[in-house]
Amino acid sequence: MHIISIKMLREFWQKHPEAETVLREWHSIVEHTEFRDFSHIRELFNSADYVPPYTVFDVGGNNYRLIVVVRYRFKKIFV
Repeated sequence: MHIISIKMLREFWQKHPEAETVLREWHSIVEHTEFRDFSHIRELFNSADYVPPYTVFDVGGNNYRLIVVVRYRFKKIFV
């Protein structure tokens, strides 16, 4: 998946350095996966929720919420 925009993640982990590792890990997994639908996301991230139109990822042991819009057809994730 193509992630738009890594800049927002970077800005967040610069303010919260303890989040950098988990956000980079999330980015790496998502970047190398082509999700077909939300059920495919749940296979990898069982704590993810779909709250239309957003997909919410609990990352860092449920310490952070990463809220994105997924466009499956275009293989894009908007942070």
